[in-house]
Amino acid sequence: MSASLDIAAVGMVTAVGLDAPSSCAAMRAGIDGFGETRFTIPGGDWLIGAPVRLPRPWVGEKRMAHLAGAAICEAFDAVPQARGRTALMLCVPEEGRPGRPVRDYALLLRRIAEIVEVEAHSRSRVVAHGRPSGIVALDHARRLLAADEAEYVMLVGVDSYLTPHTVTHYLNERRLLTNDNPNGFIAGEAAAAVLCAKPGRGSFGLYGIGLARENAFIYNPQDLPLRGEGMISAYRAALKEAGAQMHQVGYRIADLIGEHYWFKQSTLAVSRVTRIVREFMDIWSPTESVGNVGAAVVPLMLGMAYTAAQKGYAGGNSVLIEASSDAGACGTAIFRGRR
Repeated sequence: MSASLDIAAVGMVTAVGLDAPSSCAAMRAGIDGFGETRFTIPGGDWLIGAPVRLPRPWVGEKRMAHLAGAAICEAFDAVPQARGRTALMLCVPEEGRPGRPVRDYALLLRRIAEIVEVEAHSRSRVVAHGRPSGIVALDHARRLLAADEAEYVMLVGVDSYLTPHTVTHYLNERRLLTNDNPNGFIAGEAAAAVLCAKPGRGSFGLYGIGLARENAFIYNPQDLPLRGEGMISAYRAALKEAGAQMHQVGYRIADLIGEHYWFKQSTLAVSRVTRIVREFMDIWSPTESVGNVGAAVVPLMLGMAYTAAQKGYAGGNSVLIEASSDAGACGTAIFRGRR
């Protein structure tokens, strides 16, 4: 099988680093960016979160624009000839999520273009599927590249759960990790950018994508039991396209945000698609260091995998990346390194 696109460069802004090298080094070392936030929880304690320490106290749309702009600039610095020749895939929270940090994404795109100092590409678009947005954006990106509608495509995810409305909502739903709720996630924020090019322009390529939907999504109103059918379908689709079996995958990176549901879903998927059992397959998750970063997580995981391959500490030559949303959207992507 041949790659459908290559990763040419990455950029990151996270709670553990303001660029990709420092963020990846911190995540590899198991360092986290957790600390007290300005939000209080019942009982009067401060909520633990994973905020990005920016040089200025920007908030809302302006904060998101600067987070995304910094990640994009880092990727462009590595491939300067891509400036002005790149379509932007902006990965953002799903519609209807309480407390989204940005309402007008067309305006956000314009703000980002001003910060990065490039004109918006005609094929740029917004992908609003929450955590799996990056997988959907990868599918759009490879189609644009194959059709010669863009020379490069930049995937950028930016998101924050650290807004007053968001924190209030998830506290009321008992979904945030607190002293009296161990089955919750840590609210975080981040931006990550991935510059994609046609196959042959890099050494780390996309070989398969799987997209599916889980009917028994977390806290579904019908109380359907989780069997992992959505993620299983996504695994099978990506493996089939890549011409691989599960035991041939080197390692996995997953958006395991902290709640038990996501660990169970991932375990069900890998156990159902594995035919030849390996002694060990490593699994990484950036959320151990940066918390739940929503729509930024897939570009962040792609950046982790790319950096690990470039620096020689990856868990294998190929990696399966998975992400899923609260509404049941499931996505997987398989990448391989080439010598």
